[in-house]
Amino acid sequence: MANYFQPEIETASREQIQQWQDERLVKQVKNVWDNVPFYRKRMEEAGLTPEDIKSTADLHKLPFVTKDDLRDNYPDGFRARPLADCVRIQSTSGTTGKRVIAYYTQHDIDLWDECCARALVAVGATNEDVVHVSYGYGLFTGGPGLNGGSHKLGSLTLPMSSGNTDRQIQFMTDLGSTVLCCTPSYAAYLAESINERGLRDQIKLKAGIFGAEAWTEEMRRDIENNLGIKAYDIYGLTEISGPGVSFECSEQTGMHINEDHFIAEVINPKTGEVLPDGEKGELVFTCITKEAFPLLRYRTRDICILSHKKCSCGRTHVKMTKPLGRSDDMLIVKGVNVFPSQIEAVLLNQGYPANYQIIVDRVNNSDTIEVMVEMTPEMFSDNVGDISNREKEIVAGLKAMLGIAVKVKLVDPKTIQRSEGKAVRIIDKRNLYQG
Repeated sequence: MANYFQPEIETASREQIQQWQDERLVKQVKNVWDNVPFYRKRMEEAGLTPEDIKSTADLHKLPFVTKDDLRDNYPDGFRARPLADCVRIQSTSGTTGKRVIAYYTQHDIDLWDECCARALVAVGATNEDVVHVSYGYGLFTGGPGLNGGSHKLGSLTLPMSSGNTDRQIQFMTDLGSTVLCCTPSYAAYLAESINERGLRDQIKLKAGIFGAEAWTEEMRRDIENNLGIKAYDIYGLTEISGPGVSFECSEQTGMHINEDHFIAEVINPKTGEVLPDGEKGELVFTCITKEAFPLLRYRTRDICILSHKKCSCGRTHVKMTKPLGRSDDMLIVKGVNVFPSQIEAVLLNQGYPANYQIIVDRVNNSDTIEVMVEMTPEMFSDNVGDISNREKEIVAGLKAMLGIAVKVKLVDPKTIQRSEGKAVRIIDKRNLYQG
């Protein structure tokens, strides 16, 4: 049975979707020209005025926006509405101290909630369900996004946040949670904990919405088997709104993008050329309904493929594959964005050379991250206590920067393998982008 939260939108004709996108893009370009000096300057440099953008056919003329642009205009250079109209911020994890702050009007929140409600209905949720939200709350968009979607749908919402597994399982059994929303690695950990306690037959879960980190089809099957549920993917990023930019349906073969709010393109990451359906490239989003923080042609750095093939669920919105990799050096560890530059900043601040290696792995379905750091010849000491204290200082610095615990190992000078004179920065053993 097909489930839609807003059937007239989710199953609209391609002509209708095109019309919405054309009209809303033209309006949004005028909005940012009038209200965001950054866009006006960029457009003027490209010899463009709002009148040059008449439909989505002209979208390719607009310049790209990157995360560096957002950082350079921190905290509110991209805000298109006065503060008096904004009711909330969300934020990404900071890179070298500069976070991206996304602003929302009440209208923005309402539309975001609708997108997340669509995702919930797509996995079979109704207002009779108990939605158990174990994504982090606060500045991170995961918790607030699914929380809002669940409220919009009228489901009983358990705003659990992450951690405290005993309490999660207690509420799950006592209140009969039916839909679980969290990272896939935490879902796998919960499944393990539930089975260890022999409580599997007391769990009423039927579906899960798992996002914020990459996961394999193999991991999906493990979670489904261990919890007795259907596991669905969801995609989003703070810069574009948060989870609910796209979501999986009953087919579980990619995520429908909410095209009435977001225009998706796939480009060649090196040349910026727009690629046709079915070709792999970097995903670019344009927000056509956002008021406070509207990004045009934002480069996500996620590599994926778009498809307009007819979907058995009846939804007509374009589908994207799971991200198949990155066009930059960002890692997602335990749902947190980690850039080597953040780690480098901490090491340089503490007087270490920029010779380090990040080793990421997944052990028992949980991410691990270790940083190996070369000491300088002056630091090199046989005093184990001295080395141990130094490692603790780096661990504390990285925790403050990244918000997650990182294992640190100090190694002898010149022992990290170099390739063409450069240290090999990242070893990711998780094989996340296969299958």
